Amino acid sequence: MSQPVKIDFVSDVACPWCAVGLKSLEQAMANIGGELQVELRFHPFELNPDMPAEGEDAIEHLTRKYGITAEQAADNGQAIRERGQALGFTFNMDKRRRIHNTFDAHRLLAWAEQQGLSQQRDLKLALLQAYFTDGRDVSSEEVLVDCANAVGLDGEGARKILQSDDYAEQVRAEELFYQQHGITAVPSVIFNERHLIQGGQPVALFEQALRQLSGIAAPASP
Repeated sequence: MSQPVKIDFVSDVACPWCAVGLKSLEQAMANIGGELQVELRFHPFELNPDMPAEGEDAIEHLTRKYGITAEQAADNGQAIRERGQALGFTFNMDKRRRIHNTFDAHRLLAWAEQQGLSQQRDLKLALLQAYFTDGRDVSSEEVLVDCANAVGLDGEGARKILQSDDYAEQVRAEELFYQQHGITAVPSVIFNERHLIQGGQPVALFEQALRQLSGIAAPASP
């Protein structure tokens, strides 16, 4: 009998490699199939916690923060686009013109977890798609409510959360917890509270980890 696997996925909705990592993990889970038992939760990490409400031009932000040229930023974007395409996720880098504050998105994800882990997962994907595929402002109340509605969550309940301070302390506490435990880059994927895989890793690496921890062997070669 397989062993259940707990996964804590620490990430930001404005992190392209977090989208790649999540899609890789999901593909690995699909490859293993029905025997696999996974408890997947998402936890907050803000790449730009001091980002003002109006956001910042994406290219200006990337060149300043990482000390790269606009051409290098474009090359990086192309590499990310290709990784996403291979995993069934569309990056429209030409639409991602601004970097936005993501604190409210994390508050909404904390609320979604209370509705159910599958709802939190669906909202996470909707937020990543809103930002990277559709180029929408994920700091906007209307965009966040739209994402909640799109995955079957209570839109008006989401709006009430966003217009309050609900889950703010929880998000800050979780961010501090992971920072204090050495998480400085995302995605950070923690298996059974012990084993860490960081970055947008290949499907095969996630599948190997899941098989080892669940005890589900790979199919025998013909």
